[in-house]
Amino acid sequence: MVNTVVLDIEKHADLLVDPARGAQYGDHVNQALVFPNEFTALQREYPILFRKDGNGVMQAVVLLGLDADENLFLNGNSWDAEYMPAIQARGPFSIGLPSTAQPAHADSNMLIHVDLDNPAVGTQTGQALFLRHGGHSPYLSYIIKVLETLHDGLAISRDFFDLLAELDLLEGLTLEIQIDESRQYSVPNVYSINEQKFRNLPAHELDRLHRSGALLYCHCALMSLDNIRRLVDRKNRAERA
Repeated sequence: MVNTVVLDIEKHADLLVDPARGAQYGDHVNQALVFPNEFTALQREYPILFRKDGNGVMQAVVLLGLDADENLFLNGNSWDAEYMPAIQARGPFSIGLPSTAQPAHADSNMLIHVDLDNPAVGTQTGQALFLRHGGHSPYLSYIIKVLETLHDGLAISRDFFDLLAELDLLEGLTLEIQIDESRQYSVPNVYSINEQKFRNLPAHELDRLHRSGALLYCHCALMSLDNIRRLVDRKNRAERA
C-alpha cells in the first residue's frame, strides 16, 4: 500500500526514516533508472545503458546485477558504492509542485512527499527529518538534493534522448557478458552510444552536443562500459563469499 502525504514540519516533527538498504526497501533489482545529470558520478562505478520503457520512451539505466533481482552493490544493509542512483537514494520520498501556498520547509516550488506506509518510515528508529528547534536535519537536506537531481534529470533526459535520436547515435544490442569459460550472461534489448558514429560527427554537430551538455553525457556513457568487468568481479566475489 502507498500512503503518500506532503511532508509537514508540524505534523511530522517526530517522524524518523531508516536509511538502511535492502529488499524490503526495493533495492533487490538488477537495474536502476538513472538520469544524464548523474552520469559523471555514475560512470566511475556502474555500466550505463539505455533501454525503452513500456511506452517506447528511451531511458538510461545502470546495471547492478546479472541474475534476476540481484544487486551486487548491496552489502548487508548498506550500499557498497561512493554514489547511489538518485531513484534508489530517495527512499520513501517523492516530489510535486504546490497548487497554492508553499510550506515553509519546501525549497523553491518543490513539495516533498513521504509515503507513511513505507517500511522505512516510523517514529521509533532512524534518521530525524527536522531539527528539534526547527529546520531541516542533515538527512532531509540530503534527500532534498536527491529529489532535485531527479526533478532536473527528468527535464534533461527528454532533450538528451531527442538529440541522440536526431543524430542517430544510439544502437540496439544484446550485451554479452562472459563470467568465466563456462558461463555467459545476455542482457537483451538495450542500447548504447555508437562510438564510431559519435567520433565521426562533424564539428557543428559536436558543438551542438557540447552546448547542450550532451557531449559530456555521451563520453560518460561510453567510458562507463569499462565497469562491466568490475561488475563481473563483484559477481565472482559474491559467489565465493
